[in-house]
Amino acid sequence: MHEASLMKGLMARIASITEAEKARRVVAVSVWCGALSHMTAEHFGEHFRQSAAGTIAEGARLDVTLSNDISHPNAQDVLLESIEVES
Repeated sequence: MHEASLMKGLMARIASITEAEKARRVVAVSVWCGALSHMTAEHFGEHFRQSAAGTIAEGARLDVTLSNDISHPNAQDVLLESIEVES
């Protein structure tokens, strides 16, 4: 369930940004995955596609950066680095 919680938070953040920007759709999403988030790029991509289905982010290009620094303050987190929208 760790992944579900991370994705719920990420999708809420994307929804908030797109609403503020009055965006029609999300073109691209860049995320940073901490070393202790237990995510690979492929695993994260699967969860992202499932979570984005039927939302403004469906079909968005995904860029995942994986950290290997277990002592990073956000090592357990997935952070939204950037989002590209179409207005």
